[in-house]
Amino acid sequence: MKYFVATVLSKGKKTEHGFYAESKKEAHYLAKIKFTGMVIKVVEAAPPLEDQLRRFKENLFSNVRKRKLKQDALIAAVRQMAVMTNAGISIHDSLREIADATTDKVLQNVLGTMAEDINAGHSLSNSAKKFGYELGTLTLAMIELGEKTGNMAEALHKLADMLEEIRRNIIKFKKAMAYPRNVMIAMAIAFTVLISYVVPQFKAIFEQLQAELPLPTKILLFLEHLFNTYGPYVLAALIVFFFVFRYMLNHNREFRYKWHQLLLKLYLIKNIIMFATLNRFTLVFSELVRAGIPISDALDTSIGMIETLPLQEKLLTVRQTVEKGGTLYSGLAETKLFENMIIQMISAGESSGQLDAMMQKVMEYYKMRFDAIIDGLSEAIEPIMLLLIAAMVVLLALGIFLPMWEMGNAVQGRR
Repeated sequence: MKYFVATVLSKGKKTEHGFYAESKKEAHYLAKIKFTGMVIKVVEAAPPLEDQLRRFKENLFSNVRKRKLKQDALIAAVRQMAVMTNAGISIHDSLREIADATTDKVLQNVLGTMAEDINAGHSLSNSAKKFGYELGTLTLAMIELGEKTGNMAEALHKLADMLEEIRRNIIKFKKAMAYPRNVMIAMAIAFTVLISYVVPQFKAIFEQLQAELPLPTKILLFLEHLFNTYGPYVLAALIVFFFVFRYMLNHNREFRYKWHQLLLKLYLIKNIIMFATLNRFTLVFSELVRAGIPISDALDTSIGMIETLPLQEKLLTVRQTVEKGGTLYSGLAETKLFENMIIQMISAGESSGQLDAMMQKVMEYYKMRFDAIIDGLSEAIEPIMLLLIAAMVVLLALGIFLPMWEMGNAVQGRR
């Protein structure tokens, strides 16, 4: 959004009004609607300092106020829209009726605004892009598919099926993570209580030793001092770090790119991100190809919904290869993201004119791989969980008992 200043003549006096607009054309239109009198000129200008500070504050906390739509509510709304659209009801009337019927405030706002945008002449996909955070990239991609193919009802039905599949995977992921998460939370609470209340009881004893303390004891004493002396400051610093991190992640592309690169190097997380991305990419791409969308356009839409920037960057080279006249399988092979078996399958499908059917098989393969990772997630996390628990227990045991053993040995030596 750009900042404009409109000079308005009203009752013989010139007044200036600042406001935001997407372009100068829109600014002229808004100035005529918003301000009483004759608009003399509209010029782009730098926003006032206080306005810049206000917008910075709004951006900083925007992600806290934003809420994604509940999956159940979104799936139900998409199903209703698909049925109503298939019955011949207009998109505007469908959106308005669902918005009026729902009790979800976020969904009501999203659908109501989209209905107003359509009534003003905007397309459904352009209106939906305003709510990319709430709706998700998959919803935007399938709405665009419905507009390109002219069969919105079928695209919405397919979207609801995919959202339900994603929801099932999320539920499976949460169930797999429930046990290790609860164990780690319990251990963290126990460790904090021990550091805050038990270690101080031994601190006086350790100080009486007046001897060189072992490293585990020094670590425990440092943590005790940090928790009991600077606990509120540490908590405040963590909260500030969280907000700054979220702001940088959402407003700095370079920072987000490096964060995604780090995630793609972490044990287990890299496989979850990789196969979830490839599963979603092949799912949308196969649907677009099956609907008769040109490969270049299908790639553009499919890649646009990928949120992991390094993977998105690699897949963008595929579109460039295809636009230059190259084959799809050669472009995919250059990314190094797909196994040789997958490349051969796509090559066979492209040569035989059955690319849509072959991409469906590829999508099923990546779905199977992703499901296998989710199903085995709990077992894969157990070694890490046991290692962390063992490290905490060993630190506490050695930190407390080593100095006491040395004290006992010193007493026996004096005797």
